[in-house]
Amino acid sequence: MAPQRSGTARRWMARELGSPEGWTLEEHDLPAPAADQVTIEVRAAGMNPADVKHVAAGTDAGRLPVAIGYEVAGVVAAVGSAVEGRAVGDEVLAFRISGGYASAVNVPAADVLAKPASLGFAEAANLLLAGATAADMLRAARVASGDTVLLHGASGAVGVSVLQQARMLGATVVGTASPGRFAVVEGFGGTAVAHGDGLEQRARDAAPSGYDVALDAVGTDEAVDVSLALVPDRTRVVTIAARARAQQDGFTALAGADPESARFRDGVRARLVELAGGGELVVPVARTYALDDAQAAVAELMGGHPGGKLALVP
Repeated sequence: MAPQRSGTARRWMARELGSPEGWTLEEHDLPAPAADQVTIEVRAAGMNPADVKHVAAGTDAGRLPVAIGYEVAGVVAAVGSAVEGRAVGDEVLAFRISGGYASAVNVPAADVLAKPASLGFAEAANLLLAGATAADMLRAARVASGDTVLLHGASGAVGVSVLQQARMLGATVVGTASPGRFAVVEGFGGTAVAHGDGLEQRARDAAPSGYDVALDAVGTDEAVDVSLALVPDRTRVVTIAARARAQQDGFTALAGADPESARFRDGVRARLVELAGGGELVVPVARTYALDDAQAAVAELMGGHPGGKLALVP
């Protein structure tokens, strides 16, 4: 294949640790893709709390500077000489990449999957980080048909994906949320209970036969304490947000960088895309923002309940 022409692109960068207010939108020379890469013209960049948390104060400054964003959807604009099965013009999505908050990005071809025609760019860009995290939680807790699951943070992005994937496995889910978000939990097949004082009793009342599994996507002491009180087998209590409590109390904490989780999340990508393309796994998108407005979008993302996923649209 003939060498591909390089060009310029815009991307959001963190050059120091701290809040997104310190991020900068920069123009840079985007080289031609390496032999094993493709260039994606970004049509939507997925947004996740990890985008902020991984460059927050107190994290590893040795990683700086960091190009922000872990997942995108877009159109292939250039193809490396050793890449097979991808062509300019293909609609694709990519996950576990670096620098997704951009107008264009070079990514390893191994991390690129075909975007189903039925899936919008904003939905595709927000599918895999939350979806793979949810699948990993279900794997680690060994969720199977007939299980009753207590899910903390059921109305968030990971929680909504857990609700759908647990239903496919034949499990029953009781999910915690604020009352204003009950309709989301119930709309995806869960039984909603309010978090806050009295949660343990409300959860007991919602599942009189007890719980087999607890999954924590919020990381509060309340979520952990209630999980440990209600699930006898601590190997089936899994968190993605309370690692210190997991180490202290002897249950499982997951992170995408953990080797076992990384292998699983990479391996489950194609299945999640297939499910989403067939309409079996829905990615609710609340709204989109222009690339220039990333800081305002992040403020909404981290501010509570945006009502669905957010995406940047260059």
